[in-house]
Amino acid sequence: MEKLYLYDKIISPLVTEKSTNLSEQNKIIFKVNVNANKKNIKTNIEKIFKVNVTKVNIINKKTRIKITRGKKVRVKGFKKAIITLKKGQNIDLTTGI
Repeated sequence: MEKLYLYDKIISPLVTEKSTNLSEQNKIIFKVNVNANKKNIKTNIEKIFKVNVTKVNIINKKTRIKITRGKKVRVKGFKKAIITLKKGQNIDLTTGI
């Protein structure tokens, strides 16, 4: 039952051009639960992937209105965490969790 709790806070990794560039600096971006805090994210990442986390930065993306083909569409907001790993360690996102 403990493993399920670990995966509740981390939703998915974000793979974008910017996140790929940040991976050169030992930084990985994850989409996380809105109720997660830095301490929860750090302990969950360390237990799941067995790495040492040195720093966690959190960014809240707010809900916004976007106009697509003349219609207003609501883009749902989310929370993302930028995880900085200890030098020499990495997480392989292609293998899955």
